[in-house]
Amino acid sequence: MADRGYVTSEAVELDIPAATLPARIGGALIDAFVIFCATVAGLFLWAQIGGDFDSAAQRALNLILYITTVVVLPTVVETLTKGRSLGKWATGLRVVRDDAGPISMRHALTRALAAPFEMYFTLGVPAVIASATNRKGKRFGDLAAGTYVVRVRQKDTDPTPVQTPPHLQAWAQNADVAALPISLAVAVRTLLAGSASISPAQRDHLAMSLAHDVLEFVAPPPPAGTTAPELLWAVQAERRRRDEIRLQRDDALRARVLGTDPLQPKPPRL
Repeated sequence: MADRGYVTSEAVELDIPAATLPARIGGALIDAFVIFCATVAGLFLWAQIGGDFDSAAQRALNLILYITTVVVLPTVVETLTKGRSLGKWATGLRVVRDDAGPISMRHALTRALAAPFEMYFTLGVPAVIASATNRKGKRFGDLAAGTYVVRVRQKDTDPTPVQTPPHLQAWAQNADVAALPISLAVAVRTLLAGSASISPAQRDHLAMSLAHDVLEFVAPPPPAGTTAPELLWAVQAERRRRDEIRLQRDDALRARVLGTDPLQPKPPRL
């Protein structure tokens, strides 16, 4: 199941689109340049302080430098940023788990350990071949870690704000709508955003499968006669409304306790 997207409880698979190979190559080249610069800076530092070390100590320091720049640095960066490096940030990419959730240190470390053998020592040829022949563009490090790369910087295909269907507004505002798991929330958002590009029959089938999963996080159930797409729209819109209210409340509390943020831009004077 390592090569699958989100799978609903009714065994319906929803694919979260993977990043294209050119975008991945561009991000990898930027990351390789960063690692090269870090290695050169480290070698320059060793040259300044390494005059008193013998050859064995020099080799040990070079090994430490290599491990730090090629393994430790990428692992720390991708762990702290939940799957983004400088190259991925520049190209709008992110590493996610196979279930579309955020990666952990274990995933980042596995990818970093595989990178020298499939990218740096072999000029990236194995990584390109693996990515080109895998449905999700995975390199060997992704296959070992159970991850893949997605594009997070996309054009807004639906500029209209998400709205709850009018006949479900009273129910949504009074219902207990829990936060959805990340993978399920991404699957719902992906289906609704791309619903115009798939056939109505396929859209309704996928919506019914997702609605079956979403109902586990909603109480009481929606009124009789509610269609699956209407339920998904209502839950997504209501969660967004409640999150906006929570963030506004948190900002107000923070301002009351800490005062005005000095970095917050001031409104222009009239």
